[in-house]
Amino acid sequence: MSPSTYNQPVPGLPYFIPQHAVSPATPIEQGDGKKIPTLFTPLNIRGTTLRNRTIVAPMCQYSTAESGPNIGALTPYHISTLGHYALKGAALVFVEATGVQPNGRISPNCPGLWSDDQIAGVKAVADFIHAQGALCGMQLAHAGRKASTTSPWVASRFKKPSVRADAEAGGWGDNVVGPSGGEAFTWDEKSSTDPEGGFWAPRELSQSDIDELVQAWADAAIRSVKAGVDIIEIHGAHGYLISQFLSPVTNRRTDKYGGSFENRTRLLIDIIKAVRAVIPETMPLFLRVSSTEWLEETGVGKKHGSWDVASTIELTKIVSKLGVDFLDVSSGGNHPAQRINMFRSADYQTKIAAQIRKELRASGSQILIGAVGLITEAEQARGIVEGAVSGALNENESTIKGEAEAAKAITEVNSSGEPMADAVLVARQFMREPEWVLKVAHQLGVNVAWPSQFDRVRFPKL
Repeated sequence: MSPSTYNQPVPGLPYFIPQHAVSPATPIEQGDGKKIPTLFTPLNIRGTTLRNRTIVAPMCQYSTAESGPNIGALTPYHISTLGHYALKGAALVFVEATGVQPNGRISPNCPGLWSDDQIAGVKAVADFIHAQGALCGMQLAHAGRKASTTSPWVASRFKKPSVRADAEAGGWGDNVVGPSGGEAFTWDEKSSTDPEGGFWAPRELSQSDIDELVQAWADAAIRSVKAGVDIIEIHGAHGYLISQFLSPVTNRRTDKYGGSFENRTRLLIDIIKAVRAVIPETMPLFLRVSSTEWLEETGVGKKHGSWDVASTIELTKIVSKLGVDFLDVSSGGNHPAQRINMFRSADYQTKIAAQIRKELRASGSQILIGAVGLITEAEQARGIVEGAVSGALNENESTIKGEAEAAKAITEVNSSGEPMADAVLVARQFMREPEWVLKVAHQLGVNVAWPSQFDRVRFPKL
């Protein structure tokens, strides 16, 4: 019997998975000279190729062991969730924020990659994602002063947005760290002994702590490579440790890591250099940033200054020369006084991504730009990567219906054809609809391959 006539397995796996004849979400049989939307064309980054322009953004799941031999290790739960996004057509699937040190986890149940014992769990996830024709990304992170909190569903039992994880819950309240330390630097500005507070007071990192931190990032990157990860992202956003260093609001240091723009960006630049030095030349390096803290008009921002879009543009020009290939543009998360409700402002980040991309291209930089935030609709996603202008902000409540209505208002086709971003990163919509990429293809009139096991229930060909 010819190999072409039987159900061939994906090679190299310890279990059977059928080899797809065509990678899911790859355009096929278009006919009639129909142009394939940019959203469904490949994207080349260094030595890798994304099969389309849709990326599953990192999403915290709070689902690893907080202690014991499997502490921080990914499990079959992560294969079933992340793997399903790959099976249904996403081009690149990111593992959630993964601590480079034990005290860098957001919660005791967040994953880590500070030990070789955690490599196997990541490899199992990466292998399954690869079997579906997709790429696996790893977001390396340190939560800084936002560490040692409980999962959100635990906090909801107390009717609070955040609850401190104490030692009984597997936490490390005495080893939460930040660029600056003391009770004045808790994230919610409430004492760590205040029963209404949800965060611990950080201690200030020493020079030796910082040296160990940079090495921890490099070591975690090496483990990522050993696990078969295709792309690494450095998490510098949302008020976690790197973001805390970048901001003059949370970084009040007087040494070489505080004060000037050069000093506040030093830690990130050291981490980028350390990671780039230990990963293959062909491996793409992403950076997620909070493009603005949304503190410009606040009292704390006026007093200390803040991280803003201009700062991000200046930083991006620097890091693009250090081997960062892709800027993942997010915002906020560093201070409770921020002046935007990110879940009610539909295009708050897409416009910023477009501004950054335009200015970087004008400066001669070819760094790729990713847009993230409330991307839920087919035409919206197509418009972002093909050329779009923003519509009016939609102030609907953050519900599924409200998000959908907001998304429709974001994007109109722009005759200039200048993309707002080179790829879209989608998060919550994948949790609602793992098949979102296949659904978008159908809505845009693109015939794409479906997973072999699901082909008989595919949407009708157009």
